[in-house]
Amino acid sequence: MTEITPSLRPLAAVLVSAIAIVPILLSGRRPNLRESWTVLAALSTFGIIASMVPGVLSGTVYASRLGTFLPGVEFTLMADPLGLLFALLASLLWIVTSFYSMGYMRGLDEHAQTRYFAAFAASVASAVGVAFAANLFVLFVFYELLTVATYPLVTHDETDEARAAGRKYLTYTFGGGVAVFAGAVLVFWMVGDVSFAAGGIDGLAAAANADPMIARLAFALLAGGFGVKAALMPLHSWLPDAMVAPTPVSGLLHAVAVVKSGVFGIARLVLDIYGPGLVGELGMGTILAAVAAFTLVVASVIALRQDNLKRRLAFSTVSQLSYIVLGLAVGAVAVGSPGNASAYALVGGLLHIPAHAFMKLTLFFCAGALHVETHTDDISNMAGIGRRMPVTMGAFAVAAAGMAGIPLVAGFVSKYFLLIGSVSAGGTIYAVALLVSGVLNIAYFWPVVYTAFFESPTERDPKPLVEGPLGGRFGNAAATLRSDGGDSSSEVRSDGGDPEDGSEAEQDDHGFAADHEGQGIQDTMETVGQLDEDHGEDDRLDWQHRRWTGEESTWLMLGPICFAAAGSVVLGIVPDLAVFLRIVRLIVAGATGVSV
Repeated sequence: MTEITPSLRPLAAVLVSAIAIVPILLSGRRPNLRESWTVLAALSTFGIIASMVPGVLSGTVYASRLGTFLPGVEFTLMADPLGLLFALLASLLWIVTSFYSMGYMRGLDEHAQTRYFAAFAASVASAVGVAFAANLFVLFVFYELLTVATYPLVTHDETDEARAAGRKYLTYTFGGGVAVFAGAVLVFWMVGDVSFAAGGIDGLAAAANADPMIARLAFALLAGGFGVKAALMPLHSWLPDAMVAPTPVSGLLHAVAVVKSGVFGIARLVLDIYGPGLVGELGMGTILAAVAAFTLVVASVIALRQDNLKRRLAFSTVSQLSYIVLGLAVGAVAVGSPGNASAYALVGGLLHIPAHAFMKLTLFFCAGALHVETHTDDISNMAGIGRRMPVTMGAFAVAAAGMAGIPLVAGFVSKYFLLIGSVSAGGTIYAVALLVSGVLNIAYFWPVVYTAFFESPTERDPKPLVEGPLGGRFGNAAATLRSDGGDSSSEVRSDGGDPEDGSEAEQDDHGFAADHEGQGIQDTMETVGQLDEDHGEDDRLDWQHRRWTGEESTWLMLGPICFAAAGSVVLGIVPDLAVFLRIVRLIVAGATGVSV
């Protein structure tokens, strides 16, 4: 029996992060103090949210009521199981990302670090607000605030590429926000209520039976609006372009807040607005499942063709998010199927939220460490880099294995539930899509691991870039060195591009330097053949030489990498001990009445 308890804790969880913006901005001239405020806010936010876990697991829902927002709509923040899942994850990973950001931003001597940390705090405050929103209109407010808060992070580098990515990000996400608002208005018009309730809003099923077309339209608007941040195809293209942002921002976009707010919105839609049964009756579950299955396969194929590591990870995110959506959709379609097919699919989809977060954060942290320590961004330049950075690339290998669904890592558990649910529901095509995507995950992650640990820079094999539409390589897209042994520019670009060369260097259609074709390929092959064994004269290969201390990076970066990788393993071996699986089971039991 659910008991609603008045409490200030949901409100405090949002306010702590928001209030922290002020001291962070005021401490701009004192970096240590500024970053201390960041860590203190992150720890406080997590502590407040974690304090609600025992109560929520025992059936308590904490609510902070702030008065009437709109006629008939209260501005209420509510910590229920689904909201707690997202908020607990975001606040925990904010702590990890805060420490990582210190090492990354200082390692590159980035500009505007005060603005960066302030915007990060605002983003997490908005994400927690999304998690604890008690109804659609409050969710819409924080959903849009999250867009505003993350925009300065996407455009942090202030290059032409960054500004273009920022404009695209705003266009897509604000467009999605408009769709969410329109869908919320239709739901309110149908039943006069937009408050979330486990299993669906009371009266919505009757209203949908009376006017199914309006109900389907409202669902489509809400799913499309949330689908923008969930990166469902064809609404995904803002996400790879946003990779011009610093790597910790990429982690925020992919693992901590932004894209997770999209799939969280879809989870609210399926579980707490329409309810799985009504979604299945309206036929919207089948459509949503088809879009998700298409996205997870096609995005994996596109990932194979990316040589830039962050872009490969971006398309991996597009694919992996669709596992979550597919689980929710199949869970709706499978209502009424024999056994517990619906519950298994829902558990798999929801559990993939924390599983993907830990694994993808590990991967992006590793990519950022490679950039800071070696200025290496392209997979084709990483031959042998595992010998220079064994901990970093070892963590990368662990997270990549989890992404592919290999046992003992988090991705295996969530995909196991998804596969069982799909097969039990008779969704053979969905099961096939899951298996094909798993094979493709191995295909685009294994070359990175192989290149790092089992190749040397003297090898001429131009893997792992796949350029042909059906596979194969048309040329050595690995090359970024000029025939004189130097970089293609006099300065090493940061993640988002150097302001000095961003407008002058030849760019490809994704905003990255067009150094993978033509004469550059031939020059590189000649260069590789001429370089001696240790390549000591080549600045691009400095990463081969460890520091005299034997360290591969600062522990401000290695620590978060190891923590995120360890979290991926814990979720894969003992998911119940990590709390997340217990919360997921509670969510599914509340929405379906079935425990698994």
